[in-house]
Amino acid sequence: MKVDLNCDMGESYGNYTVGQDQLLMPYIDSCNIACGFHGGDPYHIEQTIDAALEHGLRIGAHPSYPDLQGFGRRKMNIPHIELTSIIKYQLSALKGLVESKGGKLSYVKPHGALYNSIAQDGEEAAAVIRGIQAIDSSLKIMVLADARIIDVAQSLGISIIREGFADRRYDQNTQLQSRSIAGAVFHDPKVAIEQVRSLAHDRMITWADGSTHSLQVESICIHGDNPIALEIAKMAREILG
Repeated sequence: MKVDLNCDMGESYGNYTVGQDQLLMPYIDSCNIACGFHGGDPYHIEQTIDAALEHGLRIGAHPSYPDLQGFGRRKMNIPHIELTSIIKYQLSALKGLVESKGGKLSYVKPHGALYNSIAQDGEEAAAVIRGIQAIDSSLKIMVLADARIIDVAQSLGISIIREGFADRRYDQNTQLQSRSIAGAVFHDPKVAIEQVRSLAHDRMITWADGSTHSLQVESICIHGDNPIALEIAKMAREILG
């Protein structure tokens, strides 16, 4: 099974540049485009869509908690009915822009703290999925492989894309280790590429304690705001073919 390579993009806004979108696009298969709530603004989002279409990339929406100041990496306790509306709002905007260019929105990958929270919180996951399905029932959801959300998604009838990470360390529950822990984000491209190779070829992941465990993924993420993202992408492209 071919493993897809994806990257979070379109997160620049105003005078702030985030990531290396233009440099990374030739090496990836799919891009998760910010929807304005953790990063991105109408201009940068539209420019990212244009570039993604030029490179023939699969386009996904990258909605988040409404947390621009915290880049969507702070957990927010939002009533589920309100969270569903927040998801619908973001997807409607991105889907409309993509379709106005003649493109198609294919999937949704929640961002940051929202992604991590719904991986384990079934009720919050259901609120997000209801928002997705209300906008377009054909959209898939990209989720952390082996997380509890997979059972919730399957029960609600939404197709899933199991995701692994090139540049993040996993804890003993196959969850992403908190960024507050030293070493949780890889800054050595050799370490990241070894994880890509392990995920893609061996279907294995190494936990923070050094033990290895089986993990089936269909897509591997590179964080565009990681300074070594381009190095990882170039080497990962060679591994994935």
